[in-house]
Amino acid sequence: MPQILCRDLAAGYPGHPVFAGLNFAVNAGDYFCIVGENGAGKTTLMKTLLGLRKPLAGRVEFGDGLTPRDIGYLSQQTPVQRDFPASVREVVLSGFQGRMGLRPFYNREEKEQARENMIRLGIGDLAGHCYRDLSGGQQQRVLLARALGAARKLLLLDEPVAGLDPLVTSDMYRILQELHQTGMTILMITHDVSEALPFATRILHIGKRLFVGTQTEYRAWRAALGAPGKAG
Repeated sequence: MPQILCRDLAAGYPGHPVFAGLNFAVNAGDYFCIVGENGAGKTTLMKTLLGLRKPLAGRVEFGDGLTPRDIGYLSQQTPVQRDFPASVREVVLSGFQGRMGLRPFYNREEKEQARENMIRLGIGDLAGHCYRDLSGGQQQRVLLARALGAARKLLLLDEPVAGLDPLVTSDMYRILQELHQTGMTILMITHDVSEALPFATRILHIGKRLFVGTQTEYRAWRAALGAPGKAG
């Protein structure tokens, strides 16, 4: 069942669409990867799905009972965010703010879920550490634990392994695959097709050419274009 359905979607800036005529669905349980050339509009698309940008044309529809409160989002980090002077526990707990409504404090269930998410991602022993003192890989684990606080059905990730070394990158992909196996729908932007392909159930390529389909179909499409093994 589609959780996100895009119909004739165009996004970008008024009079200057980055892409147009985009049609695809993200189904419950998908591991959906968005790839494409730099500047093709991958991040613009994700922000449009999140409602942070308005479509220039077409529409984005939610299904399967999905609401914005069911979506966790891991964006690309900025230098300011990397230097954020809060504890790991505080950063992870902030993922529950969308559920709190008018409550001024986190409840017992949210604190327990935050603890479980930290343990799940191997950062339980870092709860009291300052976020800005962590390595890049540890910070990504913290931000993923934070996103899980909001993700009841769907997890959106924008280049979650950017800037990480190969070992940490491999570990992050393993964690995402484990999350997917629990039933979480994953929608991820990535520049590294060769790393993403083994995990993806469906792939959207945006750029001069548009493609959406299964992993097998995408491999055949790329082969027909004579594309190299690593291209984003």
